[in-house]
Amino acid sequence: MHKASVDLNLATFTQCAPESVQAQPVVELVLALGSNYQADKYLPLARQRLVALGEVRLSTAFQNPDFTATTQLPKPDYTNQCVHLTLTTPMSLQQLQQTFKTLEGDCNRCRQTEPNQIRRVTIDIDILLIKLSKENNSLSKKLVSKPMSDWIIMADRYPFKAHEEAGVEELILTKL
Repeated sequence: MHKASVDLNLATFTQCAPESVQAQPVVELVLALGSNYQADKYLPLARQRLVALGEVRLSTAFQNPDFTATTQLPKPDYTNQCVHLTLTTPMSLQQLQQTFKTLEGDCNRCRQTEPNQIRRVTIDIDILLIKLSKENNSLSKKLVSKPMSDWIIMADRYPFKAHEEAGVEELILTKL
């Protein structure tokens, strides 16, 4: 199927606040990875750790300017990539969030910076979309029976940044 022949309208996907599905079993998810410091070291490390959780498919990696940079405070570019992860064993959203926070820490992620100091992000992992297990999934009763409608957008991440939307579309469209 040619990519252009599919109309992927993310605005029609179900959106949920992460806290409303914290305990639900997740079977697939799409992540946004980002790094503006030693991306050639930390992105492969993060991807390697994600493989331990299940099957991984990657979007194209994009290099993007930091949208918070100014002429007075220039900032390094980010390398961003989306990851489609099919979990070997379902995990709750809460477990996944903790797993990714631990992974960020293992990659020396430092969340505190001084004012006007350049923020070096070794790795940032954000959950963009999830697919819940069909079992015990109260949301699945509300969804139309189309494959795309199984995906739930994390409302706190939507609308996606341009590179996230491009990565999501690439991963979802190439899976069809």
